[in-house]
Amino acid sequence: MTPLLAALQGPTVDWFSLSPLLVLLGGALFLLMVGALTPAWPKGLYALFTVAVSVATFVLGVVLWHQIDREGPSTLVGNALQLDKPTVWLVFIVAGALAVTSLLTDGYLRREGLDGPEVYGLYLLAAIGGIVMGSANDLVVLFLGLEILSIALYVLAASHRRRASSQESGMKYFVLGSFSSAIFLYGVALLYGGSGSTNYAEIVAAFNQAIELDRSHDALVLAGVALVVVGLSFKAAAVPFHFWTPDVYQGAPTPVTAFMSSVAKAAAFVAMLRVLVEALGHWSDDYQPVIWVVGVLTLLVGSAMAVVQTDVKRMLAFSSISHAGFILVGIEAAVHTPGAPMAGDGVNAVLLYTAIYAVMTLGTFGVVTAVSRTGDAATDISAFRGLGRNRTWLAIGMTILLLAQAGVPLTAGFVAKFGVITAAVDVESYVIAVIAMLAAVIAAYLYLRIMVSMWVTDPEASDEAREPVRVPALLGIAVTLTVAFTLAVGLYPGLLLDALP
Repeated sequence: MTPLLAALQGPTVDWFSLSPLLVLLGGALFLLMVGALTPAWPKGLYALFTVAVSVATFVLGVVLWHQIDREGPSTLVGNALQLDKPTVWLVFIVAGALAVTSLLTDGYLRREGLDGPEVYGLYLLAAIGGIVMGSANDLVVLFLGLEILSIALYVLAASHRRRASSQESGMKYFVLGSFSSAIFLYGVALLYGGSGSTNYAEIVAAFNQAIELDRSHDALVLAGVALVVVGLSFKAAAVPFHFWTPDVYQGAPTPVTAFMSSVAKAAAFVAMLRVLVEALGHWSDDYQPVIWVVGVLTLLVGSAMAVVQTDVKRMLAFSSISHAGFILVGIEAAVHTPGAPMAGDGVNAVLLYTAIYAVMTLGTFGVVTAVSRTGDAATDISAFRGLGRNRTWLAIGMTILLLAQAGVPLTAGFVAKFGVITAAVDVESYVIAVIAMLAAVIAAYLYLRIMVSMWVTDPEASDEAREPVRVPALLGIAVTLTVAFTLAVGLYPGLLLDALP
């Protein structure tokens, strides 16, 4: 083999291990190309095709899970990606969220007169970016996944061409997201300057071989760690990097908001967990107090700001910030034992919370999609008046999902909150555990306000002039699935706990 040919030799590629990404990519390309070259598909077919792609991705994830049981974790494409159980867990979350969001989106797009393949294609591409983020074994690959996810979400947020608020939402997200991406990339550059590599294992090896006994004052690397954490915190909507969240969540089409709050948050937190635990374990004494402070601020600000809102989408936006705080409680517990593989109570608590929260928020925004009527014009809390009388089953589903988000026992939300608080107590982070419980009590008032509006507040004369709440069949199926999951995990938590990596 000549030197030139050797230099051009690429890494060995295990195509089957990449099959979830390939199926998503193939689905996106088929949807966009065939959709552009053929007449409009029959009603609901775009959504059902996307659901089929999601199911295929989920099934391939199950196969890979059993492969990991037999052969153990591995790396892919020249150590650029990791194939382990946290990666496959994220595949499950993304595939499930993609399927439910597609069901929610079908009726919404037809109601708004926007039905077409473009939104579903962007969902599929964003899903690829989320999985790449969570499975990355290299900071540059993580950045690529972040940008794939972000660019798709920018366009999705602005996809309702007839609503100025949607255009504004996309522009705000694009400007602030680009700024955060630049911060993240600068942090990657500093870490490369300090370690000589962007690969997680090589970063660890570089610091293991360092001659210096005291690395904690290396300003270059510490600055890089700080900027990388800031970039990921923006995507996860952690305080004080949360300012984009309420406006973007409110202005974006409601199914897009559901997708954003589930997939983007799960991908960001799995990526953050992997970077902090696996790549930057040497600096845990430096960044652990920062994670603690950010977690506390996120819990308190998210809960306190949620209860003073009057628009339900803004309420749920600040609620998502509060939930991000709970996930940070789990991350804070995980970074007490850095440098180990992605395992332990803190890691499992984060993975559990991201899965359960994704389901709860998808169902909640599904109900908001129906109640908001044409043009997302009715997202204020008064729009829920009388829902318990007019759409009783929809109101019951919303009540169960809100109780779950509040952490009421016998729901999946209680299992999630109990998991992260227990992980914090196990590493003796008692203060943040107490603050998390206090934040849950504050946030409960938010969910109670919505339930009171649905069941107790009397309808007013002006409500008769409102457009009636319509529940398309696919949306009803999506909400039913999320409610069933929430109750099943709440009543039988072993169904999910036994499956944790």
